[in-house]
Amino acid sequence: MEKVVVPIRKSSCCKSAAVAAILISELICVQPAIAQSTAVSAARLRPPIDITAEQDHQRTMKLLHISALRPAPVADAKAPNHANYDESKADAYSNYPDPLVLNNGRKVTSAKIWWTQRRPQIVEAFDREIYGRVPRHTPSVAWDVTAIKHDTGGGIPAVTRELIGRVNNSSYPLVTVNIRASLTIPARATQPVPVIIDFGVDPAIMQRILAMLAKRGEKLPPMPAGPSWQQQVLSRGWGYAILIPTSYQDDTGAGLTKGIIGLCNKGQPRSLDDWGALRAWAWGASRLLDYFETIPQVDARHVGIEGLSRYGKAALVTMAFDQRFAIGLIGSSGAGGAKLFRRNFGESVEDLAAANEYHWFCGNFLKYAGPLNPGDLPVDAHELIALVAPRPLFISEGSPTVEGGWLDDRGQFLAEVFAGPVYRLLGRRDLGATEMPPIGTALMSGDLAFRQHQYGHTDFPNWPWFLKFASLYVK
Repeated sequence: MEKVVVPIRKSSCCKSAAVAAILISELICVQPAIAQSTAVSAARLRPPIDITAEQDHQRTMKLLHISALRPAPVADAKAPNHANYDESKADAYSNYPDPLVLNNGRKVTSAKIWWTQRRPQIVEAFDREIYGRVPRHTPSVAWDVTAIKHDTGGGIPAVTRELIGRVNNSSYPLVTVNIRASLTIPARATQPVPVIIDFGVDPAIMQRILAMLAKRGEKLPPMPAGPSWQQQVLSRGWGYAILIPTSYQDDTGAGLTKGIIGLCNKGQPRSLDDWGALRAWAWGASRLLDYFETIPQVDARHVGIEGLSRYGKAALVTMAFDQRFAIGLIGSSGAGGAKLFRRNFGESVEDLAAANEYHWFCGNFLKYAGPLNPGDLPVDAHELIALVAPRPLFISEGSPTVEGGWLDDRGQFLAEVFAGPVYRLLGRRDLGATEMPPIGTALMSGDLAFRQHQYGHTDFPNWPWFLKFASLYVK
């Protein structure tokens, strides 16, 4: 079994107190005497708080002095409390913040002012009000290769390494965190290869989803014919990695005292500006990239990130907060991802702040579904995309007649348009259009790209276009 240890990168840290893939550092060898000492100290520790999502949601509202949130609309257009799908009512708020205006009202006129003043202001607003702060010091992670498999799926010989990142829990032994991932590269590769990291669904969770659909007499929608995205990546001589974000941070408010967030908080509930699951999942992706920087099989300068739906949100957050990632494919991410919060269309702030999704964000975010509204947010999705600049980004959507209007494809397109001035300031090209193209038409003339396919909630049909776009940057 291969074992890899790498030092902690200071650039990966943020604030102390309290995540989605893998951190790397020293492998701590525990001798029997030390193990006994750890067991004794663990016995004296306060155990993790066992709390339901509903209880923690109410606790957060109490900290904010909020008695109730606005009712969340639902996706079903036939329901009486459905979300708005009328474009004429979408522009409820027009006060979009300008990414090139400082908090004191001065214009950003140079790349230097962007990097040293404006960008840090935007990062601070997202940290404090939306996604939460990553602890200044997070635990180290030691990576093991637990298995090596040879495969010829799709006619392309490949080697897959099963990985596990063991998070150092010596600060709080009552919470154990392991990051599950895999790395697949062409078997005939003779030099480091570019890699695309995919936020993947835990196979056990997928089995539960399939069983639930089968009970309802439903199936997953059929995919377009052709090679899988994995085969498409391998055929270019690149590699791919699958990262399981729920292996290190559960997708529920009940898991906030466990996983990497719970480990950093020693099993106690979050403060109002502590990180939520989206930042935690992104943290894990950064730790996997740390590992890739230490092995000869991967060209770590050309590592991309991809995710769909809630993992599309996480992939965009990853790109925004870790500038080492070279490119991103953001699939149908909706609100909290590439969709403008201020657009009253489909998925809303009220939905995100409800007890089933609030854990993606910090506690402070809930107030924008209570006494405040989306127009009070200090930042919006176009500034999250602006944090990616000048790196290339591809936003993928499905057809609104198949995928539905919940994700607000137009709101995501406009967010890219509104981020364009930052790309131009940094000497790059914007989206190249201000009007949405017909379904099936790709916008790829700039460093921002956009395409809607004719299918539903998947980004698979856009993989050929994304790889064509990525090949302009990854040689």
